[in-house]
Amino acid sequence: MKKYAVYVLTGLRILVGWHFLYEGIVKLMNPAWSSKIFLMGSNWVFSNIFHSMAASPGVIHAVDFLNTWGLILIGLSLFIGLLVRWSSAAGALLLLFYFMAYPPIPGHTFGAVVEGNYIWVNKTLIELLILLVFTALPLDFFFGADRIIKRWKEEKPHQPIPSENKEGTSLQRRELLRDMISVPLLGAFAYAVYKKKRWDSFEKKFLADQTDATSGATMKTFSFSTLGDLKGQIPKGKIGNLEISRMIMGGNLIGGWSHARDLIYTDKLVKTYHSDERIMMTMQLAEKCGINALITNPQLCRIINKYWHETGGKMQFISDGGNSKESIEKSLEGGASAIYFHGGVADRTTNDGKFEDIAKNLALIRSYGKPAGIGAHRIETVKGCVEHGIKPDFWVKTMHHHNYWSAKVDLERQSTIDKDFKDNIFDFSPEETIRFMSTLEEPWIGFKLLAAGAIQPTEGIPYGFNNGADFICVGMYDFQIVEDCNIVLDSLAKVHRTRPWRG
Repeated sequence: MKKYAVYVLTGLRILVGWHFLYEGIVKLMNPAWSSKIFLMGSNWVFSNIFHSMAASPGVIHAVDFLNTWGLILIGLSLFIGLLVRWSSAAGALLLLFYFMAYPPIPGHTFGAVVEGNYIWVNKTLIELLILLVFTALPLDFFFGADRIIKRWKEEKPHQPIPSENKEGTSLQRRELLRDMISVPLLGAFAYAVYKKKRWDSFEKKFLADQTDATSGATMKTFSFSTLGDLKGQIPKGKIGNLEISRMIMGGNLIGGWSHARDLIYTDKLVKTYHSDERIMMTMQLAEKCGINALITNPQLCRIINKYWHETGGKMQFISDGGNSKESIEKSLEGGASAIYFHGGVADRTTNDGKFEDIAKNLALIRSYGKPAGIGAHRIETVKGCVEHGIKPDFWVKTMHHHNYWSAKVDLERQSTIDKDFKDNIFDFSPEETIRFMSTLEEPWIGFKLLAAGAIQPTEGIPYGFNNGADFICVGMYDFQIVEDCNIVLDSLAKVHRTRPWRG
C-alpha cells in the first residue's frame, strides 16, 4: 500500500469520528432533544416498530441515552484511533437504524433532515459503508492508539537492553508522533465546540435575557403540536358512497392561492414553502390524523398522483373543476373521487341565469359514477339552484361571521361577482346562510370558516359545526394540522346544533 494511503485513511477516520462526536455532544447539551419525533415520523417497512418505541416513555428514555452516548463514544474512539474495529461496527449498526427509519426512497424521507437530493443513496448509507470498510482493514492502515497498544504488546520487556540505536529511537519517536496525530485535532474540536457554545449562549442571552422591550409583533418562542399531542382520529361521515372525514383539507395553501388581500408577497411565499416533498409530507401528516379528503383544483392532479404513487397514501381528491366538460374530464383523469361546480363560477353562472349549465354538468359528473356537488359564495346561488329544481349530492358553501377587522373595510358587502371585490369577505350573509342551509337535506361542506386566515381556528371551527355544516374544509400548513384536528375533536365533543347531521 502506498505510504500516503495511511494518512488518507486516518484523515477519513478522524472526519467520521468528528461527525459522530459532535452529533452526540449537541444532543447531550440540549436537554429538550428527544428521538421521539424522529421515530414517530418513520413510514417505511419497520415504521410500526419505531412508532411503538416512540409510544413508550421508558423506551424513549433508553433510546435517547444510548443514542447520545453511543455517538459520543463511537466518535471519540474513531477520533483517537482506539478500538477502531469495534467502534466502526457499532457505528455502522447505529447508522443502519437511521437508514431504516428514513431511507432515501421517494415518499419515505418526510421529517428527515435532507441536505441535498437523494434517491436510494444518502450520506448515512455512504458513512455506513465507510465504517464497514474500517472494520475489515488491518490496524496498520491507521495511525492511532490501536497501533501504540499493538507495538507495546509486541515488545519483549524481559530481553536484554540493546545498545543505544539513535536511528531506531528516532524511528520510534516518529511512529509515536504519527499515532498521536489526532491529539491536536481533538484540541481543535474542543475549541470549536467551546466557541460554538459561547456563541449560542451569547445569542440566547442577547435575544432573550437582555431585551429592553418586546414589540407586539415579536414572538419570543414558536412551537406547534406534533403527532404526540394528537387527541384522536377525525370521525367520518358519508357523501354518496364515499366515507369522508368531518374535516377536509383545503387545497388553496398548497396550491399557492393564499387570499393575501393587500400582502403582495404572500402568494409567492406560500408557493416557495410548498415544495413537492412539503406538500406530500403535509398530506401524509393529515392522513395520520384521520383526514382522508382534500378539496382542490385539477391543476394539482400532478402532485396528488405523485403522492399516491410514492407514498401509497389514500387521500381522496374532491375536485372543484365541475364547471366545464374539459375540467371534469381532467379531474376524472387525475383520480377525483367527487367533483363539484366551482363556487365562484357558480355565482357568476346563476347571476346570469344559466342554471341549465350547472344541471348539465352535474348530470355529466354523475354519468361517471361520481358524487356531484355545487359550490357557492353567495346564498343566492344556492337558493337559485333549489328554485330551479337542481339537487346536488352535496353543497360546498362559505360560512363565517363578520367579527374580524378586515370585514369592516367592505362596508357595502360587495359580492364575488362585483369587479372590485376586495377578497376579504366570502360569506356575505352568514345568518341567511345558516338559516337556509338548515332546510336542505344534502350534506353540506362549509368552507372559508376562517375567512382566509382572519378568524382563529378555535372560533371558526366550532362556528361551522354548531351552525349546521356536516363537514368543514380548512386550509392548513403542516404545522397547523394536529392543533386544528384537536380543535375539531373538542368541538364535536360539545357540539350544539339544530340541523340534523346529513351524511
